[in-house]
Amino acid sequence: MSRTEPPGLSYQYEFEVAMKYEIVHQDSFPMLQVHLEQGEKISCERGAMITMSQGLELQGDVKGGIVGGLIRSFLTQESFFTENITASGGAGTASIGAGIPGSILALEVTPSKTLLVQKGGYLASTPGVEIGTKMQGLIKGFTSKEGFFLIKLTGSGTAFITSLGAAHRFNLEPGEELVVDNGHLLAWDETLEYTMQKASGFVSSVTSGEGLVCKFRGPGTLYIHTMKY
Repeated sequence: MSRTEPPGLSYQYEFEVAMKYEIVHQDSFPMLQVHLEQGEKISCERGAMITMSQGLELQGDVKGGIVGGLIRSFLTQESFFTENITASGGAGTASIGAGIPGSILALEVTPSKTLLVQKGGYLASTPGVEIGTKMQGLIKGFTSKEGFFLIKLTGSGTAFITSLGAAHRFNLEPGEELVVDNGHLLAWDETLEYTMQKASGFVSSVTSGEGLVCKFRGPGTLYIHTMKY
């Protein structure tokens, strides 16, 4: 049986991250507070910055270059531009808002751990995390609510992901399966295999209100959110 647990603030201590941060107002209208030492930087979605203390500087950027920005903007509903908050004039604190009611997750990205994220789920990341896209197969693209393209996070660092409603984590063992309504998918390890299928027969689907679902197979970690877009 898979181990499950709410993400919560424990992510603040789970991974070795030099940058100090805190997630406040979790599971309501969350906000990420980041303390930057001289020279440190964090990237975030355009318009996500709420406050900056003296000494911090805000600059626009295009993650992945012009082509990468265009692909991300048109195919995954993410902003063409991102923002870099840099402690260029001394240490300071920045507040970054999610823009939707729910939770903020701090997830580790490593060279051996690539994350796939639903459209609109990316909020911010530390230097070293690269933002790209991944195309699903034709059947998955036509039938899943995520569409043909997903956000793909590679490299090394911490990515901050936003959920609609509360977020929950499932750790799947090798060969273990989990069925998830595709409207509740948030993020998952690229190592997870998954297929699209009907929740049940036609009559049962109509009467139960459930349509298409994703069947995941471990090993890997999966994150869901409790509300649908």
